[in-house]
Amino acid sequence: MYRFLLTRRWWGINVFVLLAIPFCIFMGTWQLSRFEGRVQDHREADDQVTADQHEAARPLRELLPVDKATSGRQVTATGHYGRQLLVPDRELDDRRGYYVLTLLRTDGGKALPVVRGWLPGSADTAKAPAPPAGEVTVTGALQASETPGDNGVSAQGGLPSGQTAAISSASLVNLVPYDLYDAWVTLDKADSGMKAVPATAPAGSGLDLKAFQNLGYTGEWFVFAGFVVFMWFRLLRREIEFARDAEMGLTPEAAKQTSVTV
Repeated sequence: MYRFLLTRRWWGINVFVLLAIPFCIFMGTWQLSRFEGRVQDHREADDQVTADQHEAARPLRELLPVDKATSGRQVTATGHYGRQLLVPDRELDDRRGYYVLTLLRTDGGKALPVVRGWLPGSADTAKAPAPPAGEVTVTGALQASETPGDNGVSAQGGLPSGQTAAISSASLVNLVPYDLYDAWVTLDKADSGMKAVPATAPAGSGLDLKAFQNLGYTGEWFVFAGFVVFMWFRLLRREIEFARDAEMGLTPEAAKQTSVTV
């Protein structure tokens, strides 16, 4: 009854199954390891942000350019505040509001975007506190330039004058008359009754869409492996039933041979 397993057709089917199942399991395991790696990176990044809050601040120039190792580190910079902008549609403590972003013109000639704090409601220039006059020294967490469309950063255009959707040198270069650092700082202590904006983990270290795509691909590969096994057993069962029918003379070919014999 099982002689059909030795046919060329079934040799091909069996070889395909024996190769497909380990491949699907390998790919599913690999995707799962990618997801677990992103989870671990997320935890380590959050722990690093917390640890950085308690370290001594270092001069800005020592921590540039911003990368995963320096993002969230405490920095200090001295200069004079200049142009001020608002960053609308930013949430803090589950409330929608806006950042107050002021450009700090440093002694080095470049301007450093500084988030002085957050206010609730719609962006309103009249409600945003004016920056301190004279020379100031700021201390806060170093952050990489934002990318519009990523991590909840708005990519919308056409904002009113004095507003920007993203805090990045690319977005600000056409709004302010300064050379800019490719970084920004959020103050540890907000100015003038505003709430301080907490530092965030660097891009690529959070549980973003890519992380959950890895998890989804994991499930898909394991489902593929199960589907291959299911189809093999279904083909085997159909072949066995066909062989039994042939032995009992229930197939059209067997019926023709019987009628010829009679």
